[in-house]
Amino acid sequence: MQIEQYINNLSQRYKLGNATEHTFRGDLQQLLESLAPNIRATNEPKRQSCGAPDYILTNKDIPVGFIEAKNIGDKDLYGTKKTGNKEQFDRYKASLSNLIFTDYINFHLYRDGEFITKIAIAKFTDQGIQPLPENFNTFTNLIQDFCTHISQTINSPKKLAEMMAGKARLLADIISKALASDQDNQANSTLKDQMTAFKHILIHDITPQGFADVYAQTIAYGMFAARLHDPSLATFTRQEAAELIPKSNPFLRKLFGYIAGPDIDDRIKWVVENLAQIFLACNAADILKNYGKSTKMEDPIIHFYETFLSEYDPKLRKARGVWYTPQPIVDFIIRAVDDILKTEFNLLQGLADTSKITLKEDTQTKDQRSTTGYKQINKEVHKVQILDPAVGTGTFLAAVIKHIHQKFHGQQGIWSNYIETHLLPRLNGFELLMASYAMAHLKLDLLLAETGFNATSEQRFRVYLTNSLEEHHPDTGTLFASWLSQEANEA
Repeated sequence: MQIEQYINNLSQRYKLGNATEHTFRGDLQQLLESLAPNIRATNEPKRQSCGAPDYILTNKDIPVGFIEAKNIGDKDLYGTKKTGNKEQFDRYKASLSNLIFTDYINFHLYRDGEFITKIAIAKFTDQGIQPLPENFNTFTNLIQDFCTHISQTINSPKKLAEMMAGKARLLADIISKALASDQDNQANSTLKDQMTAFKHILIHDITPQGFADVYAQTIAYGMFAARLHDPSLATFTRQEAAELIPKSNPFLRKLFGYIAGPDIDDRIKWVVENLAQIFLACNAADILKNYGKSTKMEDPIIHFYETFLSEYDPKLRKARGVWYTPQPIVDFIIRAVDDILKTEFNLLQGLADTSKITLKEDTQTKDQRSTTGYKQINKEVHKVQILDPAVGTGTFLAAVIKHIHQKFHGQQGIWSNYIETHLLPRLNGFELLMASYAMAHLKLDLLLAETGFNATSEQRFRVYLTNSLEEHHPDTGTLFASWLSQEANEA
């Protein structure tokens, strides 16, 4: 479609007198795809009702730009009026790096939240909508540039945290609206099933907004973890993320199997793919390493997470009790426990002890002769078990690893075998919040790699997403519930 034909179509429809912003969507879609043939402009009402912009422009399924269209002659195309478009426009500008607001004849371009330029291809006169042909070439160039925009390279940890938080906020908003829509329409969806399972097994009083928050943060940090393990910086997608999540975290791998697969809820798919583009634009490992150096912080992951939360929602940090035990106190407690094990329990290696005891363990086979009603077997376990029942982001478990690692100074050759045989099997943690759980796994994974650990097996970390105050839960029938149930049962 040529621009002249597009404007003629607008004019004819507008003259009918009953046009709305929806009337012209097909025309703009055709125009965009004719000016940029490699681009697909998707306009799906189902997504829009849950907070997506009107048009998502993709190149080979990768989002490259977003367009929000208002009715012809809209009075707040700058998004300055609280009673107009301000709330919606501000939300999009904070989370979408390549964005156009339009009333179908005026086009305002924003990059990274900043106004760049505007162009009009028609104007209102007494005769109706009249073309401005002198602007056609400029408009064509603008659209083609818009469709080939490459996100900036992200080198700043603060910028990465801000952009992650912006995308996570948008994702949470969409999830919350999708759940509300499912509830109102009594519709079934994978998101609704997942929230039901989460509510049944983990946090019984969680609200749709609360679930949306933890879910969005988990996806953001799951992708962050995946990118940290990505050896090929030139590519990154939600499908790659699923492959890159460490096998030491089976629950997160299963969740990202859903995120990467064909069953992902279409209402969140576009923003997950756009989130992946943020990580494509950065070297996450370098950013984290440099962040630790610049802040002189012993635990850059935690402080990066704090920066993320302060950008995402400062109030949420307080509401969820996201506070950290100061490192000196953590270290004191670890040293004290180590000393007590040595002096009071005669375990000379303290927390590094490798001695074992034999316990009886129930099997799944019923046996009336047994006092428990099940056949029992003897199982050898380590005598010193380490458990953090509210592991958070793994601060205490990480301190235990560091403390024990000091004992292996000059013995690096036996360190990896010790970890697999005598440390991971007795290092345990329970966590209720998915985002903190993901962070704990990420922290332990990076810390062990930093100490020179080379895994020879696919042993999982014994950090579980579960409620410490409850017994294990039966599977309630959905796939997500089975993952949660398995976590709880293993814990």
